[in-house]
Amino acid sequence: MEQTAALVWRKSGRCDTNTCVEVAEVGRDIAIRDSKRPDGPTLLFTRSEWDAFVGGVHDGDFVFD
Repeated sequence: MEQTAALVWRKSGRCDTNTCVEVAEVGRDIAIRDSKRPDGPTLLFTRSEWDAFVGGVHDGDFVFD
C-alpha cells in the first residue's frame, strides 16, 4: 500500500473529536484508520466491499436499538 502520509484522509463532518475513523482512496480501494492513531494499522477494502458497507449504512442495516 502507498505510504499513508501521502494519502488524503477524510473523516465525517459529524466527528467533533479526534476519536473517529478516517478514510482515504488508494487507487480503487478504500483505506480506513483510527484518527487518534494515524501511524497505526490501516484496513484496506475493495471498492465493492466499501460500496456494500455504505449501502448498508444508508439502508439502516447497522442501526442498534
